[in-house]
Amino acid sequence: MNRSAATSPLARTVTVACVGALALTLSGCVYSAIPADEAPRPSSSAPQETAEPEGAESGVPSALTFDAGTALPASAYIEWGDSLMADDGWEITSPDDGNGSWTHGTVDGTCTAQFWQGFTGDVDTVPGDDSASSDAILATLLQTDPATVTAHASDGTFSYQVGGNADVDHRRLASGQDDRNWIMAARAFTATGIGVYLLLDCTGGDVEAVFAEVVDKNPIIAY
Repeated sequence: MNRSAATSPLARTVTVACVGALALTLSGCVYSAIPADEAPRPSSSAPQETAEPEGAESGVPSALTFDAGTALPASAYIEWGDSLMADDGWEITSPDDGNGSWTHGTVDGTCTAQFWQGFTGDVDTVPGDDSASSDAILATLLQTDPATVTAHASDGTFSYQVGGNADVDHRRLASGQDDRNWIMAARAFTATGIGVYLLLDCTGGDVEAVFAEVVDKNPIIAY
């Protein structure tokens, strides 16, 4: 599916800042940064249209572990596949704004899944270190420092090119309050200057099961 690349600063994708972050645990700070209603979207004045991949696996690694990601050609482009738009269990709650961000929600209103893809020029990435740079994306979104994220985040995986695999490493944070639970996962591809993130926010239900469904149906596409 064609989508456009965001050229705006990544920090604009979260509009609610953590107040008094030094006095809060990371989980509390992160939770306060997630809006109660519609997920925030970045704005951009110069989106770039991407072409449909021709042979998506041509010239890119067979898996995108953190180490393998450094072998991506600098000209490679990374984007989300998006099959939720044709899934009867999901609906579009915030359409593609042309700036790299859109949101799907379950038809029962239980969960929302916000996606972002774009360039990471405003992120303090570490050249050649996709893991640390993924933490830097999360830190930028949450307006904290990467070291704080690293101390609390864990490794996870997205699917790659198609569903049914776990071939793209990512970094993730998860927490909850009462019956509301969320997972925020990000991956930086330092060889290309591109990043992606997924924010899943559920009230009730099994957030991990929904996350597994979302990443299986929305693989990372590299070409």
